[in-house]
Order: sequence, then C-alpha cells, then structure tokens
Amino acid sequence: MSLFTVPETTPFGIGLALIVGIALLEGLGMLVSLSPSNFLDHLLPEFEADGGLDRVLGWLHLGKVPALVLLLLFLAGYTLFGYALQLVAHGLVGAYLPVWLAVPLAVPAGLATVRGLGSLIAHIVPRDETSAVSEQTLVGRVAVIVGGAARRGLAAQARVKDGHGRSHYLMVEPDFDDEIFEEGAQVLIVRKSGAFYRCIANPHPSLM
Repeated sequence: MSLFTVPETTPFGIGLALIVGIALLEGLGMLVSLSPSNFLDHLLPEFEADGGLDRVLGWLHLGKVPALVLLLLFLAGYTLFGYALQLVAHGLVGAYLPVWLAVPLAVPAGLATVRGLGSLIAHIVPRDETSAVSEQTLVGRVAVIVGGAARRGLAAQARVKDGHGRSHYLMVEPDFDDEIFEEGAQVLIVRKSGAFYRCIANPHPSLM
C-alpha cells in the first residue's frame, strides 16, 4: 500500500481533502459574491484584550489575517508534516507510526506554520488591503462597495481613502437591518463593530 492509502495516514488525507474543499468553496463563493472566509470571520466572537485566550489567538495572528487563511495554513503544515513524518518513520523502522502518535506530533507543526507564515501574511495584507492608520480614523469617511452586496450578517468589501489619500479595503455591513448596499453604492462609515465596519447610505454624495 502507498503512503496515501495506508490507515496510518488517513488523518492527513482528511487534512488534504479539507484544503481542496475549502479552496473550491472559496472559489465558488467568489463567483456569487459570497465569501466563506468573511462568513467565518463574522461568526468568531470577540475576546477581552487582556484575556489569556486573546493573547493565544493574537500569537496565531487571528484578527490580523482572515480566519480561513489561518485554517488553511494549519491544515497545510499539519498535513505536510504528517506525511513527511510517516515517510521518515517507514524508512527508518519499516513501519508507519500509529495514528494516536502521529496526529499529536503533527499538530505543533500546523501551529508553527500558522505562526510563521501568518506573520508574513499579516505584514503584507494590512499594507495592501487594510489600514496602516488608526482604525477609528476611517470612521466618518465615505466608502464605495467594491465586492459583493453588503447586508446585515453578510459583509462586503468597500474601498475608502484616509486623510493622506491612500485607499484601504474594509469589510462593511449596513448599520440598519433592512438596508442592502449593492456593489458601487456609496456608504458612510459610522462605527467599527468587531472585525467589521458599520455603514449607512451616504447622506451627502457630493463628499465623494
């Protein structure tokens, strides 16, 4: 039996299948303006800034990098290390490690991948897609919906310029339940709520 079909590597095969499945879902979501990564970020609860759990999540860059990206990084590190570990074990002792031993050994590799590659992504993404200035300085500015339709419970991407004329890309939701902002709509950022900004229809289109 090959490395990819033996029972001892089944958990890593599942990890590989999840990577492919998530990538397909994200690709299909982009076609219909529904992003699974945005939905997952919206489901995550907020934690106290001084809490121990918040420090752990911060160490893993949650909140700085989309949660789905971090999940993919974990699965990639976990899966690749798991297969490599079983390959080395088979080469050294002629047998694969049991699942109960191989899986716990692979989990730290997944976390290390999140920590290492997540740090690189966290430094790249804010410069290109989010703000290098204080998040609150974008409140009160007019933005344009550029990706999907924004409705309560389903954020859409919006472009806004800061006081220096630099463009930033934010995820926004209407501040009122019954409002929907289609792509191209002008909105006014009124506050920040968790990972998203709340907005209303731009009351003064001349501000653009």
